[in-house]
Amino acid sequence: MGKVFSVIGGIVAIIIGVILFFVWTRALVLGIQFSIMAILVFGGLIALVAGISEIKDSIAAKKEEKKEEKKE
Repeated sequence: MGKVFSVIGGIVAIIIGVILFFVWTRALVLGIQFSIMAILVFGGLIALVAGISEIKDSIAAKKEEKKEEKKE
């Protein structure tokens, strides 16, 4: 009997999901737009921090090379 309830529950969930898809289409589109915007902003921030860190590392490496050249 439990298998029948799971099949009926699945069918009901699908029907409700399809109905809500058409009712809330605008909200769905706004959610997707917000997700894309958030991914771009946070991805840009991560890229910016990584770039700054790489520049600092290269500057530190150049300073270290100059120190080693002076010792020799």
